[in-house]
Amino acid sequence: MSHEPPGDDALLRAIARGDSQALADLYDRHSGWLHARLTRRCPDPETVREVLQDTFVTAWRSAAGHGGGAAGGWLWVIAVRRLADARRAAARAGGRDLLAAQEPGTAPSAEEDVLAGLEYGDVGAALDRISPELRAVLRATVVDGLTTRETARLLGIPEGTVKTRASRARRELRAALVALGPAGGAAC
Repeated sequence: MSHEPPGDDALLRAIARGDSQALADLYDRHSGWLHARLTRRCPDPETVREVLQDTFVTAWRSAAGHGGGAAGGWLWVIAVRRLADARRAAARAGGRDLLAAQEPGTAPSAEEDVLAGLEYGDVGAALDRISPELRAVLRATVVDGLTTRETARLLGIPEGTVKTRASRARRELRAALVALGPAGGAAC
């Protein structure tokens, strides 16, 4: 008789009851890909470690409020918010921008420019105009470079749905960029 490991929902219910082993199991299951994705968005390893830790502390405190759905997506939302908090704290403290941390005298990489545009530019504004489920697919596949299979697993949806949403998201993003004006429309 094979023993299947508990699913994420079961782990979250156990965490809500105060089961620290369930938190350790959830950490073991999700920390690797979370670390990889955070590292793509922030080059500072110490900040990534702190954000990862804060993510799971928040999961420990908030597990009872998890409304179902993919635990990976829920953890990623927490992680992104913690990273944004870390960036704001660094900016308030007069620190360097964590997204653009680089050697003095060097220009930002093309990837850093694109990520900054996703956060603050026309693309970011256009992304805000499309539905969250389409935005999540685009961020996972385009920004984070995940495969269709990885995205499906992360978001808890079938691979075919990832493909459909990605296609729809590109169309809607293109339309949103056009609606933003000449600069946005030229980007497509």
